[in-house]
Amino acid sequence: MLGALVVSENNTDGKKCHALVTVSGTTRAVFKRGCDTPLEDFPPFSLSEIFADSTGNRDFAADSMLSECASLASIKFLPPIVSASKIDQALLQNDKAIHELTKEIAVATDSEKIRRLKTERTALTDQSLAKVFELYSFHCADGKMRSLKTICAERNLQTLPPTGTGECCAPKLLDYAFASSLQPLSLCEAYYQKGQELKPRSPCDERCGIILPSMLGLELLYRDEHIAVINKPSGLLSIPGRGIEKLDSVTTRLKRLFPACIEQPSVHRLDMETSGLMVLAFTKEAHRILSRQFMEGQVSKKYTALLDGVLAKKGIAQEGCMELYFRLDVDNRPHQIWDSVYGKKAVTSWRIVNVERYTAPDLSVRNVTRVEFVPHTGRTHQLRLASADSHGFATPIIGDTLYGKCTPGERLMLHACHLEFIHPATNEAMVFESKVPF
Repeated sequence: MLGALVVSENNTDGKKCHALVTVSGTTRAVFKRGCDTPLEDFPPFSLSEIFADSTGNRDFAADSMLSECASLASIKFLPPIVSASKIDQALLQNDKAIHELTKEIAVATDSEKIRRLKTERTALTDQSLAKVFELYSFHCADGKMRSLKTICAERNLQTLPPTGTGECCAPKLLDYAFASSLQPLSLCEAYYQKGQELKPRSPCDERCGIILPSMLGLELLYRDEHIAVINKPSGLLSIPGRGIEKLDSVTTRLKRLFPACIEQPSVHRLDMETSGLMVLAFTKEAHRILSRQFMEGQVSKKYTALLDGVLAKKGIAQEGCMELYFRLDVDNRPHQIWDSVYGKKAVTSWRIVNVERYTAPDLSVRNVTRVEFVPHTGRTHQLRLASADSHGFATPIIGDTLYGKCTPGERLMLHACHLEFIHPATNEAMVFESKVPF
């Protein structure tokens, strides 16, 4: 795979641009050639072809990349983040033992012995892969460096990431850009297949999908010149709060990645503890149109929650719709309280999905109810109150620090899993789904 990233210096909006080029790390010989060979001798391709729409079947142009990109200040080929020699050194300790086990497996006839040998080989292979992954660290958009181990822990990965994680083009290109204080402008990856049809491939979610959200600070699901759709993690503010400790937020990170973005891109919000789908606007016109859609109830949203108890035991129907009235508790901000006179109407549909066993961070186990919520209004803490308040289910969402209880290490089990709206520029129906992380 071939990757190219156009960057600018000091947020100059493209006044002085550079191109960074690399290849994926599936063939180490290609890396060595790319590092030791003048760029004009590297397999010829055209940057305009790379950044063009590659959904059609065609070959890359054979003209020199250097002549194609005369307007760029420089073109730099990037080596891998971890050199082949360091990877070889990390693999060396178990290499001989793994090969010996492979030979034994090939001649063994006893099924139990084969199973045991394969188990031993897998353990050694995993040990070697873990040593390789310890070598990887990435420069991120926020100026920090994060190790692959830290990134995997942030995503709660229980197993080793796939082989080759960290060797794809995008992480290498962005790592160099962030380390060099360069502003990414445009990135494209394509398979270079000289003399063959150029076929579009699916994104590398199994590898890059682990790394890129941590590097960028946001999990971008969709972006064009008008809008972006992201998957917000639990624990991140939607917009900045007061004080430097509350500066980090979705909008802060979006503006860091896209400096030309409007000052207030947020169209709607999720509570800090809630995770899931958000749409943001890059232009004032897109912001105006999307805001109107939210105000007029034209946006479809769906949430999944785990409630701390069994709703059926309380006589709650399998599905239904509730109408509640809440206002701010001025003596206990930011809590909301029931007020049938001065409260704002909050309308919520629900559907009970199932009852399941939940293991808390302290290893206690209890029955909980998985519920799908569809809010028809956009009140503060609407779903948390529908769950916890006595006028609703009287069964708080697990991990609710305001209206329930939260075990140390526990998150709010509320996720915005479905978002549907009309694109502000194209009038196209946009539908997004996000996998529930619990």
